[in-house]
Amino acid sequence: MTCASPKHMTNDKALRHDWTVGEIQTLLEMPLLDLVYEAQSVHRRFQDDTVQLASLLSIKTGGCPEDCGYCPQSAHYAKTTGTAKEPLMAVDDVLEKARIARAAGASRFCMGAAWREVRDGEEFDNVVEMVRGVRAMGMEACVTLGMLKAHQAQRLAEAGLTAYNHNLDTSPEFYNQIITTRCYDERLETLHHVRDAGITVCCGGIIGMGEKNHDRASMLQVLATMNPHPESVPINALVAVKGTPLEKQKPIDPLDLVRMCAVARITMPGARVRLSAGRATLTREAQALCFMAGANSIFYGEKLLTTANNDAEDDRKMIESLGLKITGKVEEAAA
Repeated sequence: MTCASPKHMTNDKALRHDWTVGEIQTLLEMPLLDLVYEAQSVHRRFQDDTVQLASLLSIKTGGCPEDCGYCPQSAHYAKTTGTAKEPLMAVDDVLEKARIARAAGASRFCMGAAWREVRDGEEFDNVVEMVRGVRAMGMEACVTLGMLKAHQAQRLAEAGLTAYNHNLDTSPEFYNQIITTRCYDERLETLHHVRDAGITVCCGGIIGMGEKNHDRASMLQVLATMNPHPESVPINALVAVKGTPLEKQKPIDPLDLVRMCAVARITMPGARVRLSAGRATLTREAQALCFMAGANSIFYGEKLLTTANNDAEDDRKMIESLGLKITGKVEEAAA
C-alpha cells in the first residue's frame, strides 16, 4: 500500500493544538486504508494495547428542558417517545449499581442526569456523595449533569471526580440545527470550569444527524485545538429513537465511524478515544477496524442511558480475540 504521509506527521513527538478545519477534513477524506495506517502508527507511539471499560448509568432520566433533536430524554418529545420523567436515584442505589459494574470489570463509572444545568441543593449534594462513594471503591468517577458553574465544578473536584462529560454534539456551524435551547459558547464555558477545577475533560460528539463532512471536521477541530486536549473523546453514532425529530435519519456507514476514530486519534494522540453510542449496530469486524483506527475505550453494560448496548460477555470475548487487554485495574477500595 502506498501511503503519502501528511506533513503534520513528520514530527511525531509534538502534540499539536493548531489544527485547521481544512487539514482535518483532508484527513477524513483520505483513502481509508491509508488513514487507518496513519492512525495506527500514531496509536502505537502514544498508546498501548489496552481497552478501558466504562459503565454508564442514568441516575435521573427524562424531563430535560433542552430540545436536543436526538434525545429521547427531552421533555419536548416526551409525548412521542414515551420517556417518563423520573426522580434522581437514591445514593445507595447508585452505589450498588457501581459495585455491580466494578465486579463485572468496569474501571470507570459514569453517571448521567437529564438536567439542563446543575442547581445547588439537595440533589446536587447527593450527586457529590455518589462521586465520593464511587471513588471510595477505587473506580474512576465521571458525571454528565449539563452546564456547571465554577463553584460547582470545584465541589465535584473536592469529592474526587475523575472526569466531567460535556459533549459538543456537532460543529458550531451545524449546532443550531440540533439544539436551540443552549448555545455553543455555553458548552465551552462549562468545559473551562471543569478544566480550571482540575477535573479531566470527557468531550466528543455525534455523527449521523444530517451533518456534512465539513461539520465533522469542524467539531474535531474545536476539540483538537483545546490545550490540553480532552483526556477522553467519545465518538457516537446517532441512535435514531422513535419520537425524536431525528427518528428518520438513515444509519451511518460504519466506515464513517472508523474514520472519526482514526482522525480523533491522529489529532489527539494522548486521548482515550471512546467508541460510544451506536456501537450495538456494528459487526465485530467493524468494531475491530475502530480499534485498529485508535479507539481504546468502550461503554460496557446493557444500557447507554436509555438506549441498548452490546452484551458484556460478547465484548470481553471480542477484546480477547483481538489480542487486546482490559486496562484500568480497579484500585483497592479505600479503608
